[in-house]
Amino acid sequence: MKRFALSILLALGAASATPAADRPNILLVITDDQGFGDLGCHGNPVIKTPNVDAFAKQSTWLRNFYVSPVCSPTRSSLLTGQYNYRVGVVDTFLGRSMMRPGVKTLPEYLAAAGYRTGLFGKWHLGDNYPMRPEDRGFQQTLWHQGGGLAQPSDPPDLDPKTAYFDPILKKNGREVKTKGYCTDVFTDAAIDFLAADRSKPFFAHVAFNAPHSPYQVADELAAPFRKLDLSPTGFPKIGQPWAGLKLDTDEIARAYGMIGNVDANFARLLKALDDQKLADNTIVIFMTDNGPGGVRFNAGLRNRKGTVYEGGIRVPCYVRWPASGVQAGAVIETPLAHIDWTPTLIEACGVPLPNDKPSFDGRTFLPLLTSKPGDWPARTLFFQWHRGDVPEKGRAFAARGPRYKLVQATGVAQDAKWQPKYELFDLTDDPFEMKDLAADKPDEVAKLKAQYDAWFADVTSNGFDPPRIVIGSEKENPVRLSRQDWRGPKAGWAADSKGHWLVTVERPGRYRVTIRSRTDFDEYAVTVSYDKSGGEFSIDAGPVTPANPRQRLGSSVVTLNEGNAEFQGTLKLAGKPRGPDYIELEYIGPPEKK
Repeated sequence: MKRFALSILLALGAASATPAADRPNILLVITDDQGFGDLGCHGNPVIKTPNVDAFAKQSTWLRNFYVSPVCSPTRSSLLTGQYNYRVGVVDTFLGRSMMRPGVKTLPEYLAAAGYRTGLFGKWHLGDNYPMRPEDRGFQQTLWHQGGGLAQPSDPPDLDPKTAYFDPILKKNGREVKTKGYCTDVFTDAAIDFLAADRSKPFFAHVAFNAPHSPYQVADELAAPFRKLDLSPTGFPKIGQPWAGLKLDTDEIARAYGMIGNVDANFARLLKALDDQKLADNTIVIFMTDNGPGGVRFNAGLRNRKGTVYEGGIRVPCYVRWPASGVQAGAVIETPLAHIDWTPTLIEACGVPLPNDKPSFDGRTFLPLLTSKPGDWPARTLFFQWHRGDVPEKGRAFAARGPRYKLVQATGVAQDAKWQPKYELFDLTDDPFEMKDLAADKPDEVAKLKAQYDAWFADVTSNGFDPPRIVIGSEKENPVRLSRQDWRGPKAGWAADSKGHWLVTVERPGRYRVTIRSRTDFDEYAVTVSYDKSGGEFSIDAGPVTPANPRQRLGSSVVTLNEGNAEFQGTLKLAGKPRGPDYIELEYIGPPEKK
């Protein structure tokens, strides 16, 4: 598997880095579970996205732009220029979405070059130190934990039934209660960031969690769509968007209401650039992280989020940058992907790299954007996702060459029994993946499969030892562990799930350990197992206290040793065991003297 070393300022031909004052700003907007067909300019006959549609006319369209089938893998590749398996991101929950500490990110490169960096919205690459956005190069942050609001990573006081309204968020490492709808709140914070300091260029990463389920939105935004025909017969009959999938028209109406709100907030961001007279030299990118999360119109592309068919991995991507000569209305047909944005933006911003220049899986496509000469040899892009702690070779993958695409889509579900089924599509003539050519072109199948085999061996060569959450650091104290990042064969989000957390205790000493549950319990214990000593002890159960209507808690003070450890909590109600919703650990001082 060939990786690409990025030379400084290849396209610009400069011998040194671009002065900070001349560097462009970056506004990177990414939405969550918004598919290729979720835009008016992509042929959706129902939805209204006038602001994104207008922006598309001002921009260059990356017509064949690819991402991973689900959230965390896309985000890790987008911000590192590397495939997600290479940086340790396998899945979206149960500890599999934590990106390895030490992997260099785009905001780290930009911050080192004098950029202001801010994240507003979804992170989904680790909730705790040292994997939070503020640990990975973002100087200003306002974000929700886990993969979305109304998930087990929510703060205990947040009601999942109304989580999108007045959400409790993380602001620069501290929880804050906000006022308003989540997309509006993130936009407000981003606009404040854009205007905060004109002396430095900025990188604003606005990562809306909408339109991700559970589709919480003001009723007045969804109501107009309930009056329309949202069934398959109400849409153009193109491709196979509905095959074998269940339709929920009320869910579609709410998703479309959320998308309309995203469109309005995108307009607010663009207006803020205009008001600050920053639009000309700001690289503005609008993209999404995977196919649609629900079953709805997808412009004829096959299937949806979670699959390696086009409907799961081909997404809208538009870029505007007037000062550089990026052409309004231009179309780039070359297949591009999430791994390409980090090297492209590093080059576009003239950012100096360290002497040991990183190797990226992606390539800079700045010459394609600016219509300047550049070498672009043919390549194959790879995408894979299935549930599980470790990726398995050949399971649920696609290899997308310049023309042909090999698909082996089976084996997505956890513990699925699967047999490979190889399909080959000519995307030039068959963009909707209607005609399988595998039997007709066995040589092409063999070639792409061999390329995939080499890629898989390369990107998985570092193994998948789980990253560990650090306990007792001054960077984060207390630490709250949620079901988002616990692990184990019985870990999950069901009421009776049970898992454990892998941690590193940085400071030996006394800790207050609090166990929380959203439902009643009458007994609890926390077991701590240390890696090196093999020692194990249980915290004696303390009093069980009703803290508020949505949580119950028990708390004890214990002395923890330094080192790697495994934490597991057990709750019981009438003798029936289950895992907690949260364990909180707060360093309160050194060990007591004996």
